[in-house]
Amino acid sequence: MSNWIFALAAMLAYLVLAFVLGLLASRNRSFWSVSEYAVADRGLGLIVIWFMMGGTIFSAFSFLGGPGMAFAQGAAAFFVPAYVALGILPWYLLGPKVGRIGARKNFFTMGDFLGDRYQSRALTVIVGVISVLAFIQYLTLQIKGMAFVFNILTDGVIPYWLGALLAYGIVIAYVATSGVRGAAWSDVFQGALMLIVAWTVGYYLVYTLQGGPTEMFTSINETQPGFLTIGKEGSTMSAMAYSTVILVSALGFMMWPHLFTKSYTTTEKRIKLTTLAFPLFGIFMVPVLFIGFSAIGVVSMEQLDSEDQILPYLITYELGASGWLYGLIGAGSLAAAMSSSDAITHGGSVSLGRDVILPLKPDMSERTQIWIMRLGVLVIGAAAYWLSIFGAAGIIALLVGAYGSITQFVPAVYGALVWRRATRSGAIAGLVVGILVNYYYQIIADTTPLEMNAGFIGLLCNIVVFVAVSLLTRPVPHALAEEYRTA
Repeated sequence: MSNWIFALAAMLAYLVLAFVLGLLASRNRSFWSVSEYAVADRGLGLIVIWFMMGGTIFSAFSFLGGPGMAFAQGAAAFFVPAYVALGILPWYLLGPKVGRIGARKNFFTMGDFLGDRYQSRALTVIVGVISVLAFIQYLTLQIKGMAFVFNILTDGVIPYWLGALLAYGIVIAYVATSGVRGAAWSDVFQGALMLIVAWTVGYYLVYTLQGGPTEMFTSINETQPGFLTIGKEGSTMSAMAYSTVILVSALGFMMWPHLFTKSYTTTEKRIKLTTLAFPLFGIFMVPVLFIGFSAIGVVSMEQLDSEDQILPYLITYELGASGWLYGLIGAGSLAAAMSSSDAITHGGSVSLGRDVILPLKPDMSERTQIWIMRLGVLVIGAAAYWLSIFGAAGIIALLVGAYGSITQFVPAVYGALVWRRATRSGAIAGLVVGILVNYYYQIIADTTPLEMNAGFIGLLCNIVVFVAVSLLTRPVPHALAEEYRTA
């Protein structure tokens, strides 16, 4: 029997199990409760939260984009464990405050939080629109990852479009049915699987193809001097570009609305414990990057359609492994992509219903809100699926581009919590300027000043405009500002 048949069988079995777990999560839960759908009635446990937060990071980027970046860009790939370790730290202080305010005021989204603090329905809608667009961009890279896995591990028998549809269709089904709890249950299973697969495959490839980590890095350093450094001759990224992409990713991590709203789903103690334990995911990322390094000198770029294909290509064409190993790696890769896709899809649907539609029609019933959120799963999923099939951007570009937009929420969020003079005009003006500058340097300009990350330039402009306009405009009532500052 051909290896691809074993691989396909294993991956389909995994999809069925993930689907069943996602559906079972909603058993004995209210189907019509916004609180249940959006924040699991604020009752998720420590292990579930840890895996949900980690699953968002351990995504298609980790199994496909990360190794691809290590293979093509060398030391630049180490920005990943750096921002994973740093990005969660602000949640230790930010999370409990946001959680207390959210529980008191019955918030479900970042738009709820910022709209109330700045007393601006327009700001809520702007936050919702930016969130949904960034979610679609981030979701596209996950769907691309699922498609790569199916297509390559089945020797092309499953076409790109069908692989994406099979895997992401499962995600849509259980997210639309079970909400955040369905994503949470699936993420625990998917998270455990992908961590086991990452360490097993990472070190197996290093020792099989290179003889070990020492031999691997020695060989790379001899054949490609500077490839394992930043900002030196032979390196692929300047020190400025490397530093600013880490800053944007770390600052933007907790600004993702689906992560920000996890502050509403659990207790203060669990937030702090999760923050302390979460940097372990940075360590778990290291063997994933080793996969890409192990391919240097073994595979050439001419053999690939995209650097993102390096892991499935190694397994299929270099190792000659059994179909069951193909299936195991395929399941781990799908788990990585799906554990992010479900949280992103859910977050996007809640933002669409709560932040974009509800402010325009505030008298909507709770049942109507739920229907809009569930339909939002289909709308957002369809848009991301279309982009994954017809869009040309690679996984790395999609990830960094999405973070550039999301990081623009930083001034408004932190200003809401620490600066009583922060105003709605300042928040809106800063956000709009930051987004426009970010997209200008991402899409229109060929280069950025001093090779800084586009999102970082947007953030600097955002901060200046936010502070200047806030100082020139009327603040919200003192009591409201103090309620957020002292929460």
